[in-house]
Amino acid sequence: MKNLFANRVLNNDTSDLDEIFKNSANPENISFAGGFPDQHLFPDDDLKQAYRDAIEQDGQGIFQYSSTQGLPALRQKIADHMATHADVQVSAANVLMTQGGQQAIDLVAKLLLNHGDSMVVEGPTYMGALAAFDTYEPTYYEIPVDDNGMNIRQLRKTLKAHPEIKLIYTIPDFHNPTGTTMSAKRRQAMVALANQYDVIILEDSPYRDLRYSGQNIPAIKHYDTEGRVIFISSFSKILSPALRTGWIVASDTIMQELVGLKSAIDVQSPNVTLAAINSYLDSHDIDEHVATISDAYRTKRDAMLTALDNYFPKNVQYTRPNGGFFIWVTLPAGVDAKALLNDVVLPQAHVAYVPAACQFASRAVTNGFRLNFTNSDVATITQGIQRLGQILQPVQVTVPTTALATPF
Repeated sequence: MKNLFANRVLNNDTSDLDEIFKNSANPENISFAGGFPDQHLFPDDDLKQAYRDAIEQDGQGIFQYSSTQGLPALRQKIADHMATHADVQVSAANVLMTQGGQQAIDLVAKLLLNHGDSMVVEGPTYMGALAAFDTYEPTYYEIPVDDNGMNIRQLRKTLKAHPEIKLIYTIPDFHNPTGTTMSAKRRQAMVALANQYDVIILEDSPYRDLRYSGQNIPAIKHYDTEGRVIFISSFSKILSPALRTGWIVASDTIMQELVGLKSAIDVQSPNVTLAAINSYLDSHDIDEHVATISDAYRTKRDAMLTALDNYFPKNVQYTRPNGGFFIWVTLPAGVDAKALLNDVVLPQAHVAYVPAACQFASRAVTNGFRLNFTNSDVATITQGIQRLGQILQPVQVTVPTTALATPF
């Protein structure tokens, strides 16, 4: 039988994501792998009531086709939220509702990328974004991340050497997977470079509201002077991932094209869900809910950092995030974190993490891994890190001195 599948499908390998979900679901393992929120913090009863209220209020009309762009009242609430929490002034017309942040990434990739087009990603970066971009077969240029975000000096050199680059993808707030946050200085510098080299910036910020320490920094979109920053976020991390509801904020010109693409893909996001979220926001203070879950996640973050301090060997480095879901661990040079996971950590310690290679477009870095601290209780976090630390004690190789420590 002849091959019926397109090359973009054959080239898209999701096995790493599948393996992570499998390890996370195995009850024998303590999993720090999946980027899951704590389901005990979901406002279950309030969301159930919000669905009932939305259906009762709108009647049969809620089950009919609706706007591709999404419920106007909800889009206005998001625009207001952007003004208050990201220092970005937009109207509801600049907001597009999507089926999660993942669809938002895919829509932007579909809009901008042809086979072989050049783009910049952080190294490491969100592997789900790589899976989406891979479908369009771009040429990647990988820029390292340090404690202040993407290395702007390296970005400048890369853009100068490759002026054909069309897109910069970045996660500036509590980065997935490193947990680091891009400084305001670097955000401004990135926008200036994008203006200079005529590049679009895709700012992916689903963790932005989950800050546990430090001061808020305006979104990259705040510094946008030419309408070339596309901002995306989601309700997955602050309400529930099962809602599958995200959004895009973009200029009028870009928004018009994105709405057309979404219409061709799925016509619209589910109107019932959008109405229910809008009803929830009408009846509840989302900031109060975010403060509640942030308090819980702060405790979990602190528990993991304390356990890392107590049980990890001194030749292993790790980040200390101010928010978000993740801590990044850098092992000594020469250690393969994936082989270590499969050969030793899972069979002996029964602990799961996400190894480095699948989080780099180049797949060239192996001596690191991502830990999630939001989906486990404090006792489990402590136990899992202690087990992992015992496995890592014999690892004796020279520690890299540049890991997550590059100056601006």
